[in-house]
Amino acid sequence: MSQQQRYSAVPGFAASPSARYTDDDEKAAPGTPGSYEMANVFDGGALPPAHRASLYSGDPFAESSSHLDSQHAYGSRPRLGSAGSSTDFAGAGAGAGAGALGMANSARALAHQNIPADELWAMDTPKAAYQVVPPTGMAKGRKRGLIVGGVLAALVIVAIIVAVVVTETNKSKDASEAQADAATANSTTLSSSDPANFTKDDRLHQVFWGFAYEPDGVILPDCTATQANVTRDIQLLSQLTTRLHLYGANCNETALVMQAVQDTKVNMSLWLAIYVDSDEGAFADQVTAITAALKTYGADNVEGILVGNEYILDAAGSVTSGTTYDAAVDFIANKTQYVNTTIQALSLGKDIPIGTADAGSVMSKTLASSVDSFAANVHPYFGGLAIDDAAVWTWEYFQTNDVDVADEASPVPAMFIAETGWPTGSMNASDASDGAGSPQGDASVANLQTFLDTFVCAANANGTKYFYFEAFDEPWKSIYGGVEPYWGLFDSDRNLKNVTIPTCD
Repeated sequence: MSQQQRYSAVPGFAASPSARYTDDDEKAAPGTPGSYEMANVFDGGALPPAHRASLYSGDPFAESSSHLDSQHAYGSRPRLGSAGSSTDFAGAGAGAGAGALGMANSARALAHQNIPADELWAMDTPKAAYQVVPPTGMAKGRKRGLIVGGVLAALVIVAIIVAVVVTETNKSKDASEAQADAATANSTTLSSSDPANFTKDDRLHQVFWGFAYEPDGVILPDCTATQANVTRDIQLLSQLTTRLHLYGANCNETALVMQAVQDTKVNMSLWLAIYVDSDEGAFADQVTAITAALKTYGADNVEGILVGNEYILDAAGSVTSGTTYDAAVDFIANKTQYVNTTIQALSLGKDIPIGTADAGSVMSKTLASSVDSFAANVHPYFGGLAIDDAAVWTWEYFQTNDVDVADEASPVPAMFIAETGWPTGSMNASDASDGAGSPQGDASVANLQTFLDTFVCAANANGTKYFYFEAFDEPWKSIYGGVEPYWGLFDSDRNLKNVTIPTCD
């Protein structure tokens, strides 16, 4: 597959072409997703007081009306085909667009989940999974005589007894240390059987505008997600944010999350989602699942619905014009229109904006005119940025390539960042740095800390709406190689990584 440039240049940031990410780097062994059993929970008391954000002078994160005004409220908009619509799409209609855009091959079958904003594809010929090969035994020597043999046998028996004693002692010691480590990592516990009654982890602070979240086990066809695990995730994430962005509606994901919010009684708004590709049956199933969930739980805590995640990027590449691009936009526009009509028929008593999430590099006036909201994936790591420049670059990229472009549309869609973050590890050395040099470009916990320190509070201060990517490491993404499994603020066992959450005081 040919390389596609994901991010155009931003003035003042000159990432070299060698720093760009290519799908040729995505070569790694598939892994096995792990289960988790944790007790990171919150006591359900009053939410923390509103944080005060420090202001930064001399950079784009300093509070000013120029970009505060660019964050638009939701408004009603003419839909495709409706009276008063000013949208004029080039390219085919929904049916032809679906045919022209049937690019999702078998490699994409596993990509129905949240993948960081880069062109990521399952490898056609992934390497075999890593295996631990036990050492072979030593060859036996010939007998040297009855006496020698007897002595050796006695020595062997003594050695075995000693080894067993030492091994069992070490096992006990290791198990005790592991339990102690787990207890330290997961310092919050359930206070009772009531999901709404949980004890807060004092290391966590509710300072993130939003979080990107995908429950463990919502991958077709297995669908191993459980209500208990999703509920515990919501208890944990409620200590960091009041808003979540989901990625699809397969495997009962919508109902699981909405049930967890209801049971925990936390203050949590949701952006529901429908994953879109050429599979019309899967699309219909997800629409049905979301409508059923809305009928059951209502829409009080639903802020919007995102239809598609990087569909346009996957179909047309990192472009903003052309026949293929126009067809991809038309396809998404028709899908959002269909979802909007379906949701309106439920008479929920509120206007739910319907938009899409895609790479920050695909925004155009045409796209902006076709959706109520646009969520841009903007990753400084894939932009080849040094960590010290990452926060400012993220804001400038989003402002220049998404907000300013969308301002040309009428009405202007609501704009926010769907994904931004920094990975903490890599499956292979070739992807362990973004090209900016070490340690500034490394996928590391230290650089994650820097990104948290420089982006979160400053973004809050200037009114940038963002979903931090992401909540938890996802081992199943080892099929994509590189840094893909390691974007979580927590590891896959729901243990907070070795970072300090800013307080924004």
